[in-house]
Formats: sequence, structure tokens, C-alpha cells
Amino acid sequence: MNIVQVKNGKVELRKDSGSLIRTIGNGDAVNACLNADGSMVLVTTNKGKVELRKESGSLIRTIGNNNAVNAVFSGKDILITTNNGKSELRKESGSLIRTL
Repeated sequence: MNIVQVKNGKVELRKDSGSLIRTIGNGDAVNACLNADGSMVLVTTNKGKVELRKESGSLIRTIGNNNAVNAVFSGKDILITTNNGKSELRKESGSLIRTL
């Protein structure tokens, strides 16, 4: 299973042995998370965007309202914590399920 690490704003996808597979993103990441099967990466940027990316690094879509401070996978859904303290549960398509 691969792991992700954020260094100097860049997301590094690494093997569990620690060797670098590839670097993902534009250099403005503050947090990153892999889904359960390792096929997708969520990147939270310092501009409040949440980017859903393939393991290869290509952008699938941007999710949310540009006010995110953290995003994690919750099963097949995405849980986004916003800068006003609320949480949004969203589908992978980006559509809002509910605000918590």
C-alpha cells in the first residue's frame, strides 16, 4: 500500500518502504489523503480548494467552496472541514450530501 506525504507544499506519493513514486500537485498543498484502495488522492490546498486526483497525479475535479482546511475520505464519500468549523459530506462527484 502506498502512502502520501506533504513536503514544502508538494504531495509525494511513496511506497510503504519510503521510496518516492511521484510528486503530485502544484506546490500549494497543506494536507493529502489516499482512498482505501489507493487509487485516488485528496489534496487540500492553502487556497481552501480540495482537489481529487488520480494516483497518477492527474486532476479529476475540484470539490467544495474554496473554504476547506482539511479533507479526508469517509468510505466512498469525502468529508471536508471548512474554515467556519462546519463539516461537509460530499460524494466523489462533488455534490453535497449534508452539512454537519
